Amino acid sequence: MADKHNFLAFDCGATSGRAVLATFHEGSFEMKEVYRFPSGIIELGGKYYWDIVAIYEHFCKCLSELGRQGVEIESIGIDTWGVDFGFVAKDGSLLGNPRAYRDPYTDGIPEEVFRMIPREELYAATGIQILNFNSIFQLYAQTKENFAPLEYADSILFIPDLLSYMLTGNKVCEYTDASTSGMMNQTTRQFEKSLLERLGVRTDVLLPIVQPGTVVGTLRKSIADRCGLPEIPVIAVAGHDTASAIAAVPAEDEKFAYLSSGTWSLMGIETPAPVINEESTRLNFTNEGGIDGTTRFLKNITGMWILEQSRKVWESDGKKYSYAEIEAMARSEKDFPSLINPDAPCFAAPANMVEAIDSYLQETGQRVPESIAQYISCIYHSLANRYKEVVDMLQQFAPFRIEKLHVIGGGSANDTMSQWTADALGIPVVAGPTEATAIGNVMLQARTAGLVKDRWEMRRLIGKAFAVKTFYPAK
Repeated sequence: MADKHNFLAFDCGATSGRAVLATFHEGSFEMKEVYRFPSGIIELGGKYYWDIVAIYEHFCKCLSELGRQGVEIESIGIDTWGVDFGFVAKDGSLLGNPRAYRDPYTDGIPEEVFRMIPREELYAATGIQILNFNSIFQLYAQTKENFAPLEYADSILFIPDLLSYMLTGNKVCEYTDASTSGMMNQTTRQFEKSLLERLGVRTDVLLPIVQPGTVVGTLRKSIADRCGLPEIPVIAVAGHDTASAIAAVPAEDEKFAYLSSGTWSLMGIETPAPVINEESTRLNFTNEGGIDGTTRFLKNITGMWILEQSRKVWESDGKKYSYAEIEAMARSEKDFPSLINPDAPCFAAPANMVEAIDSYLQETGQRVPESIAQYISCIYHSLANRYKEVVDMLQQFAPFRIEKLHVIGGGSANDTMSQWTADALGIPVVAGPTEATAIGNVMLQARTAGLVKDRWEMRRLIGKAFAVKTFYPAK
Protein backbone atom coordinates (compact mmCIF):
# COMPACT_ATOMS: atom_id res chain seq x y z
CA MET A 1 0.00 0.00 0.00
CA ALA A 2 2.49 2.60 -1.15
CA ASP A 3 -0.25 5.03 -2.19
CA LYS A 4 -2.97 6.60 -0.11
CA HIS A 5 -6.50 5.28 -0.44
CA ASN A 6 -9.50 7.27 0.79
CA PHE A 7 -12.80 5.56 1.58
CA LEU A 8 -15.99 7.35 2.61
CA ALA A 9 -18.45 5.77 5.06
CA PHE A 10 -21.98 7.08 5.49
CA ASP A 11 -23.01 5.74 8.92
CA CYS A 12 -26.69 6.45 9.53
CA GLY A 13 -28.38 5.98 12.88
CA ALA A 14 -32.02 6.36 13.86
CA THR A 15 -31.49 9.90 15.19
CA SER A 16 -28.38 11.15 13.42
CA GLY A 17 -25.87 10.22 10.77
CA ARG A 18 -22.33 11.09 9.87
CA ALA A 19 -19.77 10.75 7.15
CA VAL A 20 -16.35 9.40 8.04
CA LEU A 21 -13.31 9.53 5.76
CA ALA A 22 -10.71 6.80 6.21
CA THR A 23 -7.23 7.05 4.73
CA PHE A 24 -5.15 3.88 4.23
CA HIS A 25 -1.41 4.29 3.76
CA GLU A 26 1.48 1.83 4.09
CA GLY A 27 -0.24 -0.75 6.25
CA SER A 28 -2.05 1.64 8.58
CA PHE A 29 -5.09 3.88 8.46
CA GLU A 30 -6.68 6.84 10.14
CA MET A 31 -10.23 8.16 10.24
CA LYS A 32 -11.92 11.51 10.69
CA GLU A 33 -15.52 12.65 10.77
CA VAL A 34 -16.17 15.07 7.91
CA TYR A 35 -19.93 15.67 8.12
CA ARG A 36 -22.82 15.14 10.56
CA PHE A 37 -26.55 15.39 9.97
CA PRO A 38 -29.91 14.62 11.62
CA SER A 39 -32.02 11.63 10.57
CA GLY A 40 -35.33 11.56 12.29
CA ILE A 41 -38.84 10.20 11.98
CA ILE A 42 -41.61 12.40 10.58
CA GLU A 43 -45.35 11.93 11.19
CA LEU A 44 -47.88 12.51 8.44
CA GLY A 45 -51.53 11.50 8.48
CA GLY A 46 -51.03 9.26 11.47
CA LYS A 47 -48.20 7.31 9.81
CA TYR A 48 -44.51 7.50 10.66
CA TYR A 49 -41.82 7.77 7.98
CA TRP A 50 -38.10 8.27 7.45
CA ASP A 51 -37.30 11.44 5.49
CA ILE A 52 -35.14 9.57 3.02
CA VAL A 53 -34.85 12.51 0.61
CA ALA A 54 -33.41 14.69 3.40
CA ILE A 55 -30.80 12.01 4.16
CA TYR A 56 -29.94 11.82 0.45
CA GLU A 57 -29.56 15.60 0.31
CA HIS A 58 -27.15 15.48 3.25
CA PHE A 59 -25.12 12.85 1.38
CA CYS A 60 -24.91 15.22 -1.60
CA LYS A 61 -23.93 18.19 0.57
CA CYS A 62 -21.12 16.12 2.09
CA LEU A 63 -19.94 14.99 -1.33
CA SER A 64 -20.05 18.58 -2.62
CA GLU A 65 -17.88 19.75 0.29
CA LEU A 66 -15.35 16.96 -0.33
CA GLY A 67 -15.39 17.80 -4.02
CA ARG A 68 -14.72 21.46 -3.21
CA GLN A 69 -11.76 20.38 -1.06
CA GLY A 70 -10.38 18.23 -3.86
CA VAL A 71 -10.49 15.00 -1.80
CA GLU A 72 -9.98 11.90 -3.94
CA ILE A 73 -12.41 9.16 -2.86
CA GLU A 74 -11.88 5.57 -3.94
CA SER A 75 -15.33 4.29 -2.96
CA ILE A 76 -18.40 4.94 -0.81
CA GLY A 77 -20.22 2.61 1.61
CA ILE A 78 -23.52 3.03 3.48
CA ASP A 79 -24.73 1.37 6.69
CA THR A 80 -27.98 2.01 8.58
CA TRP A 81 -30.41 0.40 11.01
CA GLY A 82 -32.23 -2.75 9.88
CA VAL A 83 -35.76 -3.98 9.04
CA ASP A 84 -37.10 -0.83 7.32
CA PHE A 85 -37.45 -0.49 3.56
CA GLY A 86 -38.80 1.62 0.71
CA PHE A 87 -40.29 0.93 -2.70
CA VAL A 88 -39.25 1.78 -6.26
CA ALA A 89 -41.68 1.83 -9.20
CA LYS A 90 -41.12 0.16 -12.56
CA ASP A 91 -40.04 3.46 -14.10
CA GLY A 92 -37.44 3.96 -11.34
CA SER A 93 -39.43 6.48 -9.32
CA LEU A 94 -39.20 6.47 -5.54
CA LEU A 95 -42.63 5.62 -4.14
CA GLY A 96 -42.69 7.92 -1.13
CA ASN A 97 -40.78 7.84 2.12
CA PRO A 98 -40.18 4.49 3.87
CA ARG A 99 -42.32 3.63 6.88
CA ALA A 100 -40.44 3.74 10.20
CA TYR A 101 -40.19 0.77 12.54
CA ARG A 102 -41.59 2.88 15.40
CA ASP A 103 -44.92 3.22 13.55
CA PRO A 104 -47.45 1.35 15.74
CA TYR A 105 -49.18 -0.09 12.68
CA THR A 106 -47.61 -3.47 13.48
CA ASP A 107 -49.08 -3.68 16.99
CA GLY A 108 -50.84 -7.06 17.23
CA ILE A 109 -49.64 -8.14 13.78
CA PRO A 110 -47.33 -10.97 14.95
CA GLU A 111 -50.27 -12.67 16.67
CA GLU A 112 -52.28 -12.50 13.43
CA VAL A 113 -49.38 -13.96 11.47
CA PHE A 114 -48.96 -16.82 13.96
CA ARG A 115 -52.51 -17.94 13.21
CA MET A 116 -51.34 -18.63 9.63
CA ILE A 117 -47.70 -19.50 10.28
CA PRO A 118 -46.97 -20.96 13.74
CA ARG A 119 -44.34 -19.03 15.66
CA GLU A 120 -42.04 -22.08 15.88
CA GLU A 121 -42.24 -22.64 12.11
CA LEU A 122 -41.40 -19.00 11.37
CA TYR A 123 -38.38 -19.08 13.69
CA ALA A 124 -37.23 -22.45 12.32
CA ALA A 125 -37.05 -20.98 8.81
CA THR A 126 -35.73 -17.49 9.53
CA GLY A 127 -33.92 -17.82 12.88
CA ILE A 128 -34.96 -14.27 13.80
CA GLN A 129 -36.29 -13.36 17.22
CA ILE A 130 -39.86 -12.17 17.21
CA LEU A 131 -40.15 -8.38 17.26
CA ASN A 132 -43.33 -6.71 16.05
CA PHE A 133 -41.43 -4.41 13.67
CA ASN A 134 -39.69 -7.22 11.74
CA SER A 135 -39.96 -6.60 8.01
CA ILE A 136 -42.28 -9.56 7.47
CA PHE A 137 -44.78 -8.08 9.92
CA GLN A 138 -44.49 -4.64 8.33
CA LEU A 139 -45.16 -6.04 4.86
CA TYR A 140 -48.18 -7.98 6.12
CA ALA A 141 -49.53 -4.85 7.83
CA GLN A 142 -49.03 -2.81 4.65
CA THR A 143 -50.79 -5.48 2.62
CA LYS A 144 -53.73 -5.37 5.05
CA GLU A 145 -54.08 -1.60 4.79
CA ASN A 146 -53.65 -1.60 0.97
CA PHE A 147 -50.62 0.67 1.31
CA ALA A 148 -50.36 2.29 -2.14
CA PRO A 149 -46.52 2.27 -2.49
CA LEU A 150 -46.53 -1.53 -2.01
CA GLU A 151 -49.33 -1.95 -4.55
CA TYR A 152 -47.42 0.00 -7.22
CA ALA A 153 -43.91 -1.24 -6.35
CA ASP A 154 -41.59 -2.97 -8.76
CA SER A 155 -38.99 -3.69 -6.06
CA ILE A 156 -38.38 -3.40 -2.33
CA LEU A 157 -35.10 -1.93 -1.09
CA PHE A 158 -33.85 -1.94 2.50
CA ILE A 159 -32.64 1.47 3.69
CA PRO A 160 -28.89 1.11 2.84
CA ASP A 161 -29.80 -0.33 -0.57
CA LEU A 162 -32.38 2.40 -1.16
CA LEU A 163 -29.80 5.11 -0.48
CA SER A 164 -27.30 3.32 -2.75
CA TYR A 165 -29.98 3.24 -5.46
CA MET A 166 -30.60 6.97 -5.06
CA LEU A 167 -26.86 7.59 -5.55
CA THR A 168 -26.25 5.13 -8.41
CA GLY A 169 -29.54 4.17 -10.06
CA ASN A 170 -28.69 0.48 -9.48
CA LYS A 171 -30.63 -1.89 -7.20
CA VAL A 172 -29.23 -4.64 -4.96
CA CYS A 173 -30.37 -6.46 -1.84
CA GLU A 174 -27.44 -6.85 0.56
CA TYR A 175 -27.25 -9.97 2.74
CA THR A 176 -26.69 -8.63 6.27
CA ASP A 177 -29.64 -6.26 6.07
CA ALA A 178 -31.92 -8.83 4.41
CA SER A 179 -31.04 -11.26 7.19
CA THR A 180 -32.77 -9.04 9.78
CA SER A 181 -36.09 -9.05 7.92
CA GLY A 182 -37.65 -12.26 9.24
CA MET A 183 -38.16 -13.29 5.59
CA MET A 184 -34.78 -14.86 4.75
CA ASN A 185 -34.10 -18.57 5.12
CA GLN A 186 -30.94 -18.76 7.22
CA THR A 187 -29.82 -21.98 5.52
CA THR A 188 -30.29 -21.05 1.86
CA ARG A 189 -29.58 -17.33 2.53
CA GLN A 190 -32.35 -16.38 0.13
CA PHE A 191 -35.88 -15.15 0.80
CA GLU A 192 -38.37 -17.82 1.91
CA LYS A 193 -41.10 -16.67 -0.48
CA SER A 194 -43.49 -19.44 0.55
CA LEU A 195 -43.96 -17.71 3.92
CA LEU A 196 -45.05 -14.47 2.28
CA GLU A 197 -47.33 -16.29 -0.15
CA ARG A 198 -49.20 -17.84 2.79
CA LEU A 199 -49.74 -14.33 4.14
CA GLY A 200 -50.96 -12.96 0.82
CA VAL A 201 -47.92 -10.69 0.54
CA ARG A 202 -46.33 -9.95 -2.83
CA THR A 203 -43.03 -11.73 -3.50
CA ASP A 204 -42.26 -10.35 -6.95
CA VAL A 205 -40.84 -7.20 -5.33
CA LEU A 206 -37.95 -9.12 -3.73
CA LEU A 207 -34.51 -9.00 -5.33
CA PRO A 208 -31.83 -11.74 -5.23
CA ILE A 209 -29.56 -11.35 -2.20
CA VAL A 210 -25.90 -10.35 -2.72
CA GLN A 211 -22.99 -10.59 -0.29
CA PRO A 212 -21.10 -7.69 1.35
CA GLY A 213 -18.43 -6.30 -0.94
CA THR A 214 -20.62 -6.25 -4.05
CA VAL A 215 -20.11 -3.17 -6.22
CA VAL A 216 -23.52 -1.54 -6.61
CA GLY A 217 -22.45 0.91 -9.32
CA THR A 218 -21.00 4.38 -9.60
CA LEU A 219 -22.37 7.79 -8.67
CA ARG A 220 -24.98 9.00 -11.14
CA LYS A 221 -23.35 11.43 -13.57
CA SER A 222 -25.76 14.16 -12.48
CA ILE A 223 -24.64 13.78 -8.85
CA ALA A 224 -20.95 13.57 -9.75
CA ASP A 225 -21.18 16.73 -11.86
CA ARG A 226 -23.16 18.56 -9.19
CA CYS A 227 -20.62 17.65 -6.49
CA GLY A 228 -17.49 18.18 -8.55
CA LEU A 229 -16.45 14.55 -8.25
CA PRO A 230 -15.77 11.66 -10.61
CA GLU A 231 -18.27 8.79 -10.87
CA ILE A 232 -17.10 7.07 -7.67
CA PRO A 233 -17.97 3.39 -7.04
CA VAL A 234 -20.56 2.68 -4.32
CA ILE A 235 -19.98 -0.59 -2.43
CA ALA A 236 -22.64 -2.68 -0.69
CA VAL A 237 -20.77 -3.05 2.60
CA ALA A 238 -22.31 -4.87 5.57
CA GLY A 239 -25.34 -2.60 5.31
CA HIS A 240 -26.80 -3.45 8.70
CA ASP A 241 -24.92 -1.26 11.15
CA THR A 242 -24.40 -4.00 13.73
CA ALA A 243 -22.89 -6.28 11.08
CA SER A 244 -20.40 -3.53 10.20
CA ALA A 245 -19.66 -3.02 13.90
CA ILE A 246 -18.98 -6.71 14.54
CA ALA A 247 -16.68 -6.79 11.51
CA ALA A 248 -14.55 -4.26 13.41
CA VAL A 249 -14.13 -6.30 16.62
CA PRO A 250 -10.33 -6.46 17.08
CA ALA A 251 -10.39 -10.15 18.09
CA GLU A 252 -7.34 -12.39 17.73
CA ASP A 253 -9.34 -15.61 17.29
CA GLU A 254 -12.91 -16.88 17.34
CA LYS A 255 -13.08 -17.50 21.11
CA PHE A 256 -14.90 -14.30 22.01
CA ALA A 257 -18.32 -12.86 22.66
CA TYR A 258 -19.14 -9.31 21.64
CA LEU A 259 -21.23 -6.55 23.13
CA SER A 260 -22.24 -3.68 20.89
CA SER A 261 -23.03 -1.24 23.66
CA GLY A 262 -25.18 1.86 23.46
CA THR A 263 -28.79 2.74 24.16
CA TRP A 264 -29.46 -0.89 23.34
CA SER A 265 -26.94 -3.69 23.80
CA LEU A 266 -26.47 -6.51 21.32
CA MET A 267 -24.56 -9.44 22.79
CA GLY A 268 -23.57 -12.53 20.86
CA ILE A 269 -21.01 -14.74 19.24
CA GLU A 270 -19.80 -15.24 15.69
CA THR A 271 -20.67 -18.72 14.39
CA PRO A 272 -20.01 -20.48 11.07
CA ALA A 273 -23.69 -21.42 10.69
CA PRO A 274 -27.08 -20.46 12.14
CA VAL A 275 -28.06 -21.88 15.53
CA ILE A 276 -31.74 -22.82 15.33
CA ASN A 277 -33.17 -25.34 17.79
CA GLU A 278 -35.75 -25.62 20.55
CA GLU A 279 -33.48 -23.96 23.12
CA SER A 280 -32.57 -20.97 20.93
CA THR A 281 -36.29 -20.59 20.19
CA ARG A 282 -37.17 -20.68 23.88
CA LEU A 283 -34.48 -18.16 24.78
CA ASN A 284 -35.44 -15.93 21.82
CA PHE A 285 -31.96 -15.62 20.32
CA THR A 286 -31.60 -14.23 16.83
CA ASN A 287 -29.46 -15.26 13.85
CA GLU A 288 -28.31 -12.44 11.58
CA GLY A 289 -25.90 -12.35 8.69
CA GLY A 290 -22.25 -11.46 9.17
CA ILE A 291 -19.30 -11.12 6.84
CA ASP A 292 -17.38 -14.03 5.30
CA GLY A 293 -20.47 -16.23 5.54
CA THR A 294 -20.64 -16.03 9.33
CA THR A 295 -23.76 -15.77 11.47
CA ARG A 296 -24.20 -13.25 14.26
CA PHE A 297 -25.94 -15.30 16.92
CA LEU A 298 -27.07 -12.74 19.45
CA LYS A 299 -29.58 -11.40 21.90
CA ASN A 300 -30.95 -7.87 22.16
CA ILE A 301 -30.61 -6.45 25.66
CA THR A 302 -31.91 -3.19 27.05
CA GLY A 303 -28.68 -1.23 27.48
CA MET A 304 -28.03 2.33 28.62
CA TRP A 305 -31.64 3.20 27.77
CA ILE A 306 -32.53 2.85 31.45
CA LEU A 307 -29.78 5.26 32.52
CA GLU A 308 -30.60 7.73 29.73
CA GLN A 309 -34.28 7.79 30.64
CA SER A 310 -33.42 8.16 34.34
CA ARG A 311 -31.17 11.11 33.48
CA LYS A 312 -34.13 12.81 31.83
CA VAL A 313 -36.08 12.51 35.08
CA TRP A 314 -33.19 13.93 37.11
CA GLU A 315 -32.62 16.74 34.62
CA SER A 316 -36.29 17.72 34.87
CA ASP A 317 -35.57 18.23 38.58
CA GLY A 318 -32.60 20.45 37.72
CA LYS A 319 -29.95 17.78 38.35
CA LYS A 320 -27.70 17.44 35.32
CA TYR A 321 -24.53 15.35 35.42
CA SER A 322 -21.68 14.62 33.04
CA TYR A 323 -20.78 11.02 32.22
CA ALA A 324 -17.63 11.37 34.33
CA GLU A 325 -19.75 12.45 37.31
CA ILE A 326 -22.14 9.56 36.73
CA GLU A 327 -19.26 7.06 36.74
CA ALA A 328 -17.87 8.58 39.93
CA MET A 329 -21.28 8.33 41.64
CA ALA A 330 -21.61 4.68 40.59
CA ARG A 331 -18.23 3.88 42.16
CA SER A 332 -19.18 5.72 45.37
CA GLU A 333 -22.09 3.30 45.85
CA LYS A 334 -20.44 0.18 44.49
CA ASP A 335 -21.86 -2.01 47.27
CA PHE A 336 -25.51 -1.00 46.84
CA PRO A 337 -27.17 -4.46 46.70
CA SER A 338 -30.42 -4.10 44.72
CA LEU A 339 -30.77 -5.41 41.15
CA ILE A 340 -33.35 -5.04 38.38
CA ASN A 341 -33.87 -7.11 35.23
CA PRO A 342 -33.12 -4.58 32.46
CA ASP A 343 -35.21 -6.59 29.99
CA ALA A 344 -38.35 -6.58 32.14
CA PRO A 345 -41.29 -5.14 30.12
CA CYS A 346 -41.83 -2.38 32.70
CA PHE A 347 -38.60 -0.69 31.53
CA ALA A 348 -39.47 -0.65 27.81
CA ALA A 349 -41.19 2.75 27.72
CA PRO A 350 -42.30 3.96 31.16
CA ALA A 351 -43.54 7.52 31.67
CA ASN A 352 -41.00 7.86 34.50
CA MET A 353 -38.01 5.49 34.56
CA VAL A 354 -37.07 6.25 38.16
CA GLU A 355 -40.57 5.38 39.34
CA ALA A 356 -40.42 2.18 37.26
CA ILE A 357 -37.20 1.18 39.06
CA ASP A 358 -38.78 1.92 42.43
CA SER A 359 -41.87 -0.17 41.62
CA TYR A 360 -39.77 -3.13 40.40
CA LEU A 361 -37.61 -3.14 43.52
CA GLN A 362 -40.61 -2.83 45.84
CA GLU A 363 -42.41 -5.69 44.08
CA THR A 364 -39.32 -7.91 44.39
CA GLY A 365 -38.70 -7.04 48.04
CA GLN A 366 -35.45 -5.12 47.53
CA ARG A 367 -34.06 -1.83 48.83
CA VAL A 368 -35.17 1.27 46.94
CA PRO A 369 -32.30 3.71 46.25
CA GLU A 370 -32.14 6.80 48.43
CA SER A 371 -29.76 8.79 46.21
CA ILE A 372 -28.99 9.24 42.53
CA ALA A 373 -25.64 7.51 43.10
CA GLN A 374 -27.48 4.42 44.34
CA TYR A 375 -29.77 4.43 41.29
CA ILE A 376 -26.73 4.56 38.98
CA SER A 377 -24.98 1.77 40.89
CA CYS A 378 -28.14 -0.33 40.68
CA ILE A 379 -28.38 0.19 36.90
CA TYR A 380 -24.69 -0.57 36.27
CA HIS A 381 -24.65 -3.72 38.40
CA SER A 382 -27.94 -4.88 36.89
CA LEU A 383 -26.56 -4.55 33.37
CA ALA A 384 -23.36 -6.41 34.33
CA ASN A 385 -25.48 -9.15 35.90
CA ARG A 386 -27.65 -9.41 32.76
CA TYR A 387 -24.53 -9.62 30.59
CA LYS A 388 -23.33 -12.55 32.69
CA GLU A 389 -26.67 -14.31 32.28
CA VAL A 390 -26.54 -13.90 28.49
CA VAL A 391 -22.89 -14.99 28.21
CA ASP A 392 -23.79 -18.11 30.20
CA MET A 393 -26.61 -18.77 27.71
CA LEU A 394 -24.29 -18.18 24.76
CA GLN A 395 -21.79 -20.67 26.16
CA GLN A 396 -24.46 -23.37 25.79
CA PHE A 397 -24.46 -22.80 22.02
CA ALA A 398 -20.85 -21.76 21.31
CA PRO A 399 -18.65 -24.40 19.63
CA PHE A 400 -15.71 -22.92 21.59
CA ARG A 401 -14.90 -21.69 25.07
CA ILE A 402 -15.70 -17.97 25.39
CA GLU A 403 -12.46 -16.48 26.70
CA LYS A 404 -13.03 -12.73 26.21
CA LEU A 405 -15.79 -10.20 25.84
CA HIS A 406 -15.18 -7.45 23.28
CA VAL A 407 -17.19 -4.30 23.99
CA ILE A 408 -17.56 -1.90 21.06
CA GLY A 409 -19.58 1.24 20.46
CA GLY A 410 -20.16 4.23 22.72
CA GLY A 411 -20.53 2.10 25.84
CA SER A 412 -16.93 0.91 25.51
CA ALA A 413 -15.79 4.31 26.84
CA ASN A 414 -17.37 3.57 30.24
CA ASP A 415 -14.45 2.20 32.26
CA THR A 416 -16.53 1.50 35.37
CA MET A 417 -19.08 -0.52 33.44
CA SER A 418 -16.31 -2.47 31.68
CA GLN A 419 -14.62 -3.33 34.99
CA TRP A 420 -17.85 -4.41 36.67
CA THR A 421 -18.72 -6.49 33.63
CA ALA A 422 -15.32 -8.23 33.80
CA ASP A 423 -15.91 -8.87 37.51
CA ALA A 424 -19.36 -10.35 36.83
CA LEU A 425 -18.27 -12.53 33.89
CA GLY A 426 -14.96 -13.68 35.31
CA ILE A 427 -13.21 -13.16 31.96
CA PRO A 428 -11.28 -10.21 30.48
CA VAL A 429 -13.28 -7.42 28.87
CA VAL A 430 -11.62 -5.64 25.93
CA ALA A 431 -13.16 -2.20 25.42
CA GLY A 432 -13.02 -0.41 22.08
CA PRO A 433 -13.09 0.88 19.49
CA THR A 434 -15.99 3.25 20.06
CA GLU A 435 -16.44 3.99 16.33
CA ALA A 436 -16.74 0.34 15.33
CA THR A 437 -19.60 0.72 12.83
CA ALA A 438 -17.83 3.26 10.64
CA ILE A 439 -14.58 1.28 10.93
CA GLY A 440 -16.26 -1.91 9.72
CA ASN A 441 -17.85 0.01 6.84
CA VAL A 442 -14.53 1.38 5.53
CA MET A 443 -12.71 -1.90 6.16
CA LEU A 444 -15.12 -3.74 3.87
CA GLN A 445 -14.48 -1.12 1.22
CA ALA A 446 -10.74 -1.62 1.68
CA ARG A 447 -11.18 -5.36 1.29
CA THR A 448 -13.16 -4.86 -1.91
CA ALA A 449 -10.24 -2.73 -3.14
CA GLY A 450 -7.85 -5.61 -2.37
CA LEU A 451 -6.03 -3.90 0.50
CA VAL A 452 -6.94 -6.61 3.06
CA LYS A 453 -7.85 -10.22 2.35
CA ASP A 454 -10.23 -11.38 5.11
CA ARG A 455 -11.86 -10.42 8.42
CA TRP A 456 -8.88 -11.57 10.48
CA GLU A 457 -6.47 -9.32 8.61
CA MET A 458 -9.02 -6.52 8.99
CA ARG A 459 -9.17 -7.13 12.73
CA ARG A 460 -5.39 -7.24 13.12
CA LEU A 461 -5.13 -3.89 11.36
CA ILE A 462 -7.90 -2.42 13.53
CA GLY A 463 -6.16 -3.69 16.68
CA LYS A 464 -3.00 -1.81 15.66
CA ALA A 465 -4.78 1.37 14.60
CA PHE A 466 -7.04 1.91 17.61
CA ALA A 467 -6.22 1.88 21.29
CA VAL A 468 -8.27 -0.58 23.35
CA LYS A 469 -8.34 -1.13 27.10
CA THR A 470 -8.44 -4.54 28.76
CA PHE A 471 -10.18 -4.99 32.10
CA TYR A 472 -9.42 -8.11 34.11
CA PRO A 473 -11.74 -9.64 36.73
CA ALA A 474 -11.00 -8.53 40.28
CA LYS A 475 -9.25 -11.22 42.29
